[in-house]
Amino acid sequence: MNRERSRQLFAEANKYIPGGVNSPARAFRAVGGSPLFIRRGKGPHIWDADGREYIDYVCSWGPLILGHAHPQVVRAIKRAAQEGSSFGAPTEGETTLARMIVEAVPSIELVRFVNSGTEATMSALRVARGFTGRDKVVKFQGAYHGHVDSLLGFAGSGAATHNILESRGVPQSYVNETLIAPYNSVEAVKELFQRHQKEIAAVIVEPVAGNMGVVPPKPGFLEALRQVTSQHGALLIFDEVITGFRVAYGGAQSLYGVKPDLTCLGKIIGGGLPVGAYGGRSDVMQVVAPLGEVYQAGTLSGNPVAMAAGIETLKLLQAPGVYESLEAKTSSLEAGLRAAFESWEEGVCINRVGSLMTIFFTAREVTDYDSARTSNRDTFARFFHLMLDQNIYLPPSQFEAMFISKAHTRKDLERTIEAARKSARELRG
Repeated sequence: MNRERSRQLFAEANKYIPGGVNSPARAFRAVGGSPLFIRRGKGPHIWDADGREYIDYVCSWGPLILGHAHPQVVRAIKRAAQEGSSFGAPTEGETTLARMIVEAVPSIELVRFVNSGTEATMSALRVARGFTGRDKVVKFQGAYHGHVDSLLGFAGSGAATHNILESRGVPQSYVNETLIAPYNSVEAVKELFQRHQKEIAAVIVEPVAGNMGVVPPKPGFLEALRQVTSQHGALLIFDEVITGFRVAYGGAQSLYGVKPDLTCLGKIIGGGLPVGAYGGRSDVMQVVAPLGEVYQAGTLSGNPVAMAAGIETLKLLQAPGVYESLEAKTSSLEAGLRAAFESWEEGVCINRVGSLMTIFFTAREVTDYDSARTSNRDTFARFFHLMLDQNIYLPPSQFEAMFISKAHTRKDLERTIEAARKSARELRG
């Protein structure tokens, strides 16, 4: 397929940007070829630099739950930008969005805005350590919590895609403070607490893993984390940067009925603009400066333009039937994809929670990082390009989630399912 302009732009970008991209997840190294350069988006569709239109299942890696350039969100952004893009001083929009988050998320009593999911997780860990007076943190294999030094061991997302188990440049002393367990393994977490007793400040977990591909929590897993952390005086941190306002309006914690001590948010609460947040129990959050001695700051935190986009997005998500519609659409897409691969001899595993979904090219049930890595990545790469040639834009990695938006139509889903049928026939040869 002719993508000459994208190739030219990628060659030019490589002269000035490492690898030609500003985030490894955007590169096509896991699937081969060069990345699309996107010119514009509208609803569920994007257009590349060559003018070709695609049905988009990346949706900027999650925040565009309403689709691209939703007119009401665009109007809110324009109004805010016309009043000034940044002040470095409080604005009413910060309080409005904070109130909406506190009212929506069961565990959050106080919330602090930052500029990215990475800042949110980094700050939440600092708060947990400051509150408990302990240093060690438990994370899970295949979980990606941003590019925080101490959390990059056995990370998912781009790190898994590029087979980087541990990033260079991270001091060993940081690594030593991070304890790693398999996702969905309660016993492994209990063993870590037995060995390290009063040293563990927190357990940080994606309540639905989204960075090794979509992996749901096993029944009782999140409840067990809540119990063991409470028993040992450690904090439970839910990284809901992906799942917050995505799998339910109140996030995964409202879906599964488990309340963490701290929650990290991002993506959707900025309506497509850079934003992050961390919040939780009032007594925990009161250790944050200027109330307490845990310091965290940011000149652009609570940026008025991002706040306006987030407020409008959350307002639109409160409309009756939004999440029921997303569930119906994604369930229909899942059923169609399963049917497309029904006679696929090698087997596929399709995991889905709400409007998050991943097709794993493995016959095994995918419940953790090790089982996710049994997927045939060469087959996924072929499938990705077969779909791309039919104008379906999937995440260019086996270890990422597909995102379905409110803007995707039945016609979009039917086109996607038919493309998957054709691709499956091509894969079978």
